[in-house]
Amino acid sequence: MPEEHVIFASRTAAGKALGEKLASLADSDPVYRGDLLVIALPRGGVPVAFEVARALNAPLDLAMVRKIGVPRQPELAAAAIVDGGTPIIVRNEDVIRAAGISDAELDEMAQGQLREIERRRRIYLQGRARESVAGRTVVIVDDGIATGATALAAIRAVRQQGPKAIVLAVPVCPRGDLGTLRREADRFLALEEHAPFYGVGAHYRAFHQVSDEEVTRLLSEPNDRT
Repeated sequence: MPEEHVIFASRTAAGKALGEKLASLADSDPVYRGDLLVIALPRGGVPVAFEVARALNAPLDLAMVRKIGVPRQPELAAAAIVDGGTPIIVRNEDVIRAAGISDAELDEMAQGQLREIERRRRIYLQGRARESVAGRTVVIVDDGIATGATALAAIRAVRQQGPKAIVLAVPVCPRGDLGTLRREADRFLALEEHAPFYGVGAHYRAFHQVSDEEVTRLLSEPNDRT
């Protein structure tokens, strides 16, 4: 991949740049003022969202969403699932069709991801009360968008909880048709849009696997809110 496509030194650097951009928008757009809540898509979105929350002087919480990967190609999303009273599944029909995944197979994989969501909830939140979404501007943050399935599942789950507005903010995404995401979020911000798109990790110099321990540590650290 050409060197010019390596954009961010790390997720932390990307989060600082994204947070700075979001904070600057408060001068021109009232959506970015008032009662803000930053929600990260774990695990990779947490280091990015931590820096965004600091920049916006806002609390940080999680959307418990999981990608349902294609067998033998786990990074390719056939769907995404987010938990709740009724779990929401966003299907990527083109991928499901191309991979020959049946409805029964998809349901079995979804149940496995719900079990993983529950495991992560116990580890990450450790009984901590969740932030209320109702009436707030919610900034949903990930380290990038590839298919958009996980981000879309998160948007739909948050929308059910009555926010004032939803902002989807990422450092990098493909250039082109992300029409469903743009329509379902009230605002969409990507610092970089690329075509061809080589995958999220290809746009970072350092792109380590974020551990459960790192997520737990970041959630427990103060973000300098007053």
